[in-house]
Amino acid sequence: MTTGAASRVFLARLAGIRVFDPNGDPVGKVRDAIVVLRIGANPPRLTGLVVEVQPRRRIFVPMTKVTAIDAGQVIVTGTVNLRRFEKRSNETLVIAELLDRTVDLTETGERVSVLDMAVERSASRDWVVTQLFVRKPGGGGLRRRGSTMVVDWEDVTGLSLPVVNQPAEQLLSRMDTMRAADVAQVLQDLPAKRRIEVARHLEDERLADVLEELPEDERVEIVQTLEAERAADVLEEMDPDDAADLLGELPPEQAADLLGRMEPDEADDIRRLLSYDDLSAGGMMTTEPIVLPPDATVADALARIRNPDLSPALASQVYVTRPPTETPTGRYLGTCHFQQLLREPPATLVSALVDTNLVPVGPQTPLDVVTRYFAAYNLVALPVVDENGHLIGAVTVDDVIDHMLPEDWRDTDAEAAAGASGG
Repeated sequence: MTTGAASRVFLARLAGIRVFDPNGDPVGKVRDAIVVLRIGANPPRLTGLVVEVQPRRRIFVPMTKVTAIDAGQVIVTGTVNLRRFEKRSNETLVIAELLDRTVDLTETGERVSVLDMAVERSASRDWVVTQLFVRKPGGGGLRRRGSTMVVDWEDVTGLSLPVVNQPAEQLLSRMDTMRAADVAQVLQDLPAKRRIEVARHLEDERLADVLEELPEDERVEIVQTLEAERAADVLEEMDPDDAADLLGELPPEQAADLLGRMEPDEADDIRRLLSYDDLSAGGMMTTEPIVLPPDATVADALARIRNPDLSPALASQVYVTRPPTETPTGRYLGTCHFQQLLREPPATLVSALVDTNLVPVGPQTPLDVVTRYFAAYNLVALPVVDENGHLIGAVTVDDVIDHMLPEDWRDTDAEAAAGASGG
């Protein structure tokens, strides 16, 4: 069961199953799942898993890092934050806190105990609770335990936060189904105090997505009001190039402090990006393209491309390098294009399909040269290699467009849209 499908997962059954990285190396074992209870009729959202790694350390793995849950195993991708898990006030542990909790059946008012809860992927790609596996009270005599049944989330009460008269909570409820760019626009229209109040209540992954869509002043304002540890966590959830841009806008002392609180691998990527000029290939690139070794197959490549959290531009190409495949990689060998992968048998090695005619650029290549390269060859992504031929990242067409537009383009676009709607 891949996380890209709308398959159902019962959370209690995940306890104890093994977690592996994409290469099949063990990471740890699932010990619990974390949900965030929401107000009113909004079902809880699954935000991540508690995974035990050696030596008996429990860490948080966000669902954005989970690519598959299948045959008694969980597959994660990217760099996993090994910082010890600490539960936040708005988080609830499913196994430790929710199982055996009593809820009410809406139709009959009968009280039942929660034995398990099922989550499914929503249209917005969030994992939300859709069903509960519950037990009715036991009867007398020899019947020690009551019968069990599966009920839909909307058919029970008792696992939601109360609707209260707090503007932030009401607005957050409305934002649940909105795209990050639309949430960013709503925040821009709020007074500063209200904007910060609402932003602080967003979950880390959601806030990271929204910060990427906000103008410089607003995102600096929000990050500077967060506790330092949480600000570092949010930066780790952002695309490295966006996180580097944001850190570059902060006072140097604060930026250095936040980098020191981040996982070393994540911080190293961002430091490397900060070393390049903002209007160069190195300053625009992401350090997390899809990279595979020469012995990977077309099936492996397509599995990576199916990750719904990838942008269309990043999913358009797979880069083949010698190990290691984390940037900076081993020697860059070439690029495999998505359309070509679709035309080949699944067992074909990607090394047989690499395009060596697409010449990569160096990190110091200026924006105007990169732009002409994209236009001349009708590209949506472009590999970036260092002087030793190691892949260090990829520039995507959306990165180029963002850097070509004026800094206030979001405000200008919003004003134009408002003018058009006003006739």
